[in-house]
Amino acid sequence: MEFGHTHEKTLRKPSSGPGRNRVALITARRSIRSIIANVTDPSTTRNDDDLLAAARRGDRDALEALAERYQPQVYRFGAKMCGDAEDARDIVQDTLLAMARSVGAFRGDSSISTWLYTIARRLCIKKRRKSKFAPTAEESLDALGAMRLEDVADGMRNPEQQAIGRQVQVALDTAIAPLEPPQREVLVLRDIEGLTAAEVARVLDVSVEAVKSRLHRARAAVREKVAPVLGAPVAAASQRAGCPDVVTQFSHYLEGELTAEAFAEMEIQLARCPHCRGACESLKRTIAICNSTPAPAIPSSLAESVRDAIRGFLAQQSQ
Repeated sequence: MEFGHTHEKTLRKPSSGPGRNRVALITARRSIRSIIANVTDPSTTRNDDDLLAAARRGDRDALEALAERYQPQVYRFGAKMCGDAEDARDIVQDTLLAMARSVGAFRGDSSISTWLYTIARRLCIKKRRKSKFAPTAEESLDALGAMRLEDVADGMRNPEQQAIGRQVQVALDTAIAPLEPPQREVLVLRDIEGLTAAEVARVLDVSVEAVKSRLHRARAAVREKVAPVLGAPVAAASQRAGCPDVVTQFSHYLEGELTAEAFAEMEIQLARCPHCRGACESLKRTIAICNSTPAPAIPSSLAESVRDAIRGFLAQQSQ
């Protein structure tokens, strides 16, 4: 019978030669995959609440895991706000060391990310006050090459697409850098870091209405600078005779602030005016670019510095 024949084949000793070597190679590869699949990193499988509870109990590994988890986001925020790679390193180390010092007092009224951005923002403000020179548009954060879109591994992008990606990211950085700090921090927190408007309000200690007001202005300003790279209309629709400010309206719509009546009017305007439609599309693409800004790879020297600082603090606490 076929079943018996199959069973007999499975019991037969493999022949020697290339066939037997291929079987051995396949078996070895499967074993390796199995081993890799069963090896898990505790820092990625434990959620924030578990790590936070353990860190409060003095678990050094948990505290270091939290620090490692949030380093990229804090680094990106510091870089966008300070406009300098070295300042961003300081923001990361000081923020995460402050987290280690005050983790026991953190009540959990907000998310860990909101708490850390609040700390980082205060440190950025101190940096700006101490600096003799404000960052200019020309600085554009090029020193942080690891933070640009083109550095994200993407085998599907051809050289032309990669070149366009570089232009877009440089345009975005150049557009964000000269924003006034109140507008820049709102844009970075909302559209790059992905916080909700309410979370941004908590970080900045302002009302949600104030957050959205600043956000709409920041989005419009950044869109105007990025538009040429996207091949979109540069001038705001409101600068054209008879056209409303659809860019601001569209930003309001994205934040859920448009009434049904206002939304219907905007739809009619977009349907009859290609310029307005293109302006809104460019805002949508600009926000999408912000959303896709990758978290940077943390330099090993910075990661070691943060780890050493936390361990030094804990060692002092245990004495």
